[in-house]
Amino acid sequence: MSDPRVAAVPVYECGERLVDVREGTGLLVDVREQAGDGDDFALLREGVLRRLQRAEELLPSGLRLLFVEGYRPPSLQRDYFEEYAEQLRALHPRWPAAEIHAATSRYVSPPDIAPHSAGAAVDLTLADAEGRELDLGTRMNADPEESAGACYTGADNISAEARAHRTILGAALTGAGLVNYPTEWWHWSYGDRYWALASGEPAALYGPSVR
Repeated sequence: MSDPRVAAVPVYECGERLVDVREGTGLLVDVREQAGDGDDFALLREGVLRRLQRAEELLPSGLRLLFVEGYRPPSLQRDYFEEYAEQLRALHPRWPAAEIHAATSRYVSPPDIAPHSAGAAVDLTLADAEGRELDLGTRMNADPEESAGACYTGADNISAEARAHRTILGAALTGAGLVNYPTEWWHWSYGDRYWALASGEPAALYGPSVR
């Protein structure tokens, strides 16, 4: 997200509403990391939800998508950005501010362009038919320092089983029209600025939403 080409993508807001993925969508929702955040985490733009439902249909028999987080208010995104920037400042006290910002942006999107704050992004993983989470190589939201880079989608320091699970997840989501942010295997989006740049689209469909 530190690439200036992402911020340069125009937004032609289409006006789609945010919908709650827990209400009659058929998606498996995991709320373990959302205590205290209210209902925001379960919201997505309608077009993103439709594509997740399509992706679920594309999975092999016996596998499910496990939804963890969708919409993130801009204020919360700002808190996440500053928290990670502070970690990097402590690790690299000699880095100039511009380098800290760029390094932070590779893992946590700046609030003004964050796909989550547009309701366009989803953090998710795979589960079996009973809803048990599968191994995809790291915990969700593991940062590059903690995971020695294993959080990167194409990382080679994960097991063959985890690699196979990432491949299955990626095939279904890509087939449904979503794009992955390559520093986070669990982060997929549709309709945001990064999606537009990655897909060769002239503009984003969704801008930041304050509900």
